[in-house]
Amino acid sequence: MSNWIDDNEGVYVAGIGMHAYQFPSETPYTHLGLTAVRAALADAGLAWPQVNSAYVGTTSIGMAAGRVMLRHLGSSGLAVTQVENASASGSFAFRQACMEVARGVSDVVLAVGVDKHGDARRAADKEGLARLSETANVPAVKFAMMARTYLRERGADAASMAQVAVKNHGNAARNPFAQFRKPRTLEQVLASPAVAGDLTVQQCCPRGEGAAAVIVVSGRALRRLGLDASRCVRVRASTACSETPETSYGAAAVDLVRASARAALEQAAIPASRLDLLELHDAFSVEELLYSEAIGVCEQGEGAAYLLRGDSRIGGRCAINASGGLIGMGHPLGPTGIGQIAEITRQLRGEAGDRQHAGAGWGMAHMIGLGSVAVAHVLSRATA
Repeated sequence: MSNWIDDNEGVYVAGIGMHAYQFPSETPYTHLGLTAVRAALADAGLAWPQVNSAYVGTTSIGMAAGRVMLRHLGSSGLAVTQVENASASGSFAFRQACMEVARGVSDVVLAVGVDKHGDARRAADKEGLARLSETANVPAVKFAMMARTYLRERGADAASMAQVAVKNHGNAARNPFAQFRKPRTLEQVLASPAVAGDLTVQQCCPRGEGAAAVIVVSGRALRRLGLDASRCVRVRASTACSETPETSYGAAAVDLVRASARAALEQAAIPASRLDLLELHDAFSVEELLYSEAIGVCEQGEGAAYLLRGDSRIGGRCAINASGGLIGMGHPLGPTGIGQIAEITRQLRGEAGDRQHAGAGWGMAHMIGLGSVAVAHVLSRATA
C-alpha cells in the first residue's frame, strides 16, 4: 500500500527557527513569531517570496493573527490558515503543511506556532452542562488521580515519578530555547509546593509565550531549489485521532496516545524499538511514564523502571524529551508541537550540541490536546 506522505517525492523539513520560550512579557506576538520565521527561512536558505502557503498554530491571540504577523515579511499573496487545537495546535499546523506538500498543492510551506499567555478560556467550560465537581475539568486534578493509580499499580513511589522532572529540567538547562534553564535535584522537585496529589510545582509545566517555525518542502522542491539535502529531515508519518469512550478513569488519554502512535509507526513501517528520540506531552510528570509505555518504547508497566535505568536519558536507549519537554522547555501551547519538530530535526542533523543523542536516526513527536485529540509524526534522517 502506498504511503501518502511519500507523494511529491517525499516531505522534508528544510529549515527550523525558534524564539525562546519565556514567562509572559510585553513583547508583541509579532516579534516572537517573526523571530522564529526569519530563523527558519535563513536555516533553509530560502527567501520569503519562495513560500507558497502558511499554517499558523495559536490558541490565545485572536482572529487572523497569522496574516497580521506575516504581512511584515511582505504581502506575497500566499494562503494563510490559522489552526487551533489546544496544546496540539502547532502539531496540527505542521500536519496540514505536510499534507499540502505531499499532495502537490504547494512545494514550500511554512508551519509556525506562536502564542501569548491568554485568558485560557476553554470550550469545555461553555458546553452548557452542569458539573458534578468544580474540579472535574481541571487537568492537574485529573492527572494527579491518574498518577496515584499509576504508582499504586506499578508498585512505585512518588520519588520515581519525580525523576521525570529531574531529567527534563536537566535537559532544559542545556537548551538555549527553554523557559527553565536550571537543573533540579530530586530533593528540590519533591520539596517544591504541592499542586494536587503527588504532583508538585516542578512536576507541572509552566505557561508562557514563544514561537517555533519550520519550513516544509517537497522532494521535488528540494532538488529544484538546490537545498542542502544533508540537513533536510524526512517526514515518514503523520497521523491524528480523537478519544474514544474510556473504560476506566484516565484510560481514554492513554488509549488515545497508543492508537495515534501505533498508526504513525505503522505508516513509517518501523517498530517503536527503532525510535532514538521521542518528544511527548509531559504537562505533568506522570504523563511521560504513561505514554512511554503506550507508545511502546518500553514494556507495559515498565515506564518508571525504564526511566530509573537511564534508558530515557540522552545517551540511553531512546532519549525522551531531550529538549526538556513541556516541564522544562515550557508549554506556550501554539508553538509547542512545532518546537518538538524543531528539536527532533536538530537532533537528527547532529546539531544539538551538548544535548546531542549520539547516532540518532529516527524520532517521534507526539502531542495531545484538550478535547481530546492526538497527533503523531515520525521523522528520520533523509538517508535512513
